[in-house]
Amino acid sequence: MQRKQSAGRAKRATDSTPPLGRYYEVAGRRLFVHRSGSGNPPVVFLAGAGTVGLDYLNVQEKAAELSTSLLYDRAGTGWSDPVGLPRTLTQVTDELRELLRAASVPAPYVLIGHSLGGLYARNYAQRFPGEVAALLLLDPAHEDWDAYMPRELTEMREGWSKKQLSRLMNLALAGAFRFALGRALLIRLPVIRHYRELYRTLFAQEMTDWPEGIGEVLIERHVSLDWLWVGVQESKNVDQLYDEARHAGPMPDVPLIILCSMGIDGFKEAVSVGESESLLREEIEGKRRLYTALAESVPRGEVRLVDSGHVTMHFRHPEVVLEALQDVLQRTAAVAG
Repeated sequence: MQRKQSAGRAKRATDSTPPLGRYYEVAGRRLFVHRSGSGNPPVVFLAGAGTVGLDYLNVQEKAAELSTSLLYDRAGTGWSDPVGLPRTLTQVTDELRELLRAASVPAPYVLIGHSLGGLYARNYAQRFPGEVAALLLLDPAHEDWDAYMPRELTEMREGWSKKQLSRLMNLALAGAFRFALGRALLIRLPVIRHYRELYRTLFAQEMTDWPEGIGEVLIERHVSLDWLWVGVQESKNVDQLYDEARHAGPMPDVPLIILCSMGIDGFKEAVSVGESESLLREEIEGKRRLYTALAESVPRGEVRLVDSGHVTMHFRHPEVVLEALQDVLQRTAAVAG
């Protein structure tokens, strides 16, 4: 029985066919898209690093009751075709613009960006202000992050990052790939096995209500070596992305709501480098101040606090995301009217 379960997991983890959605071709690559609903302005979800479009299915399908709702996988992530990672903000936002045109999704858009996806969403708005109706950002990455963090925390992480690129197994993975170890040997490495099982448990806890045939596939793909590696690679040039963001120009005057997580979830604990809980609480307070400054930098910005962790915000509180989406849609309609 255990062998059959393992074989089933292996098949789901290597299955290259998405459980729903379709492909559009952009710049010679197939990009995965799932689209639902109708109406304007269209709502577009931008996933964080280490996550994929279908991780937001629970809120995307509800958003489809309000307007056209679309999620996708950036090239090199999820079920989209591979591409060299990491990439620049310009490359990612150019790709998204071409994808929306190929899929005949008319501007302006409401962009919902989570974590690194929030940085991409802001950059899209900065570069193409006439194509964005509103922004809803979930714990967005930001170029001024370190300036708002306790010095002890930034120094600790800087020192740690010189020894290993990521707690998320990057040392083991990088070494293994560098010396061309086989996949079977990689899976046997204790650190790999530990994190694969940990992440399987964490994702399974958050996807208990996912539709049959989708949640299970997502969980197994998330703990596959390919997706784990991609999650590390996509965000490893974050300092370069921040430099690019600083020179991208002003934010447009559109409705902006920032959802700020105030908790520490299992995903955060998994990538902890030994920070105390008090230091992590200081980090959260610094994040709140950063987002408040961002919201105050535009005429129609607002911050809302969410009792959840960074990764689990939309899993555990989809109603908060949907309420914020309804509000930005109403504000957009009021301006249009």
